[in-house]
Amino acid sequence: MDSTTLAIGTSAGALAASIVSSFLLGALALYGLLHHREVFAWMKQIRTTDTHNTVYDEPDQWLADLYKAQCRRAQKPSRIDDMDDISHTGNMIRGVADQTETIRHELAEVVEHVDDYLATALPAQTPAVKVSLADHNALLLQAMKQEAARADLAQAITNARKKIKSLRSA
Repeated sequence: MDSTTLAIGTSAGALAASIVSSFLLGALALYGLLHHREVFAWMKQIRTTDTHNTVYDEPDQWLADLYKAQCRRAQKPSRIDDMDDISHTGNMIRGVADQTETIRHELAEVVEHVDDYLATALPAQTPAVKVSLADHNALLLQAMKQEAARADLAQAITNARKKIKSLRSA
């Protein structure tokens, strides 16, 4: 009888080993399924977040362009012709400001500061040979106002970009 039991492979040790290995394989498979389920849920969340954040891509890029443009004008008195890139980018931001609810206030503030900055443009240069002291002082005062408006614009851009960054990371 012992030889028959060994030949068939139904001894208690082999049976116990096969049952234990079956449970272990089942537990391993269950762990793998649960892990993959978590990974897929995480991937879906990341994909949803990325899709949600694409709304901020264009305004963020335009704000970066506007920041570069106003930095090029720093401490340089500018005429309206010199501010075309700032005006153009400000108009693009104005167009999307109402469509993005979460950053509407920040974009509206940037647009307001763009308008204030453009309003400080120096008048067109005249071919006058001699500039009076009063005209020179008026131009100097206008240039200082322009620099203050540019600094305010830079701060508004920075605030809007910080808000976009915080919304993307949330």
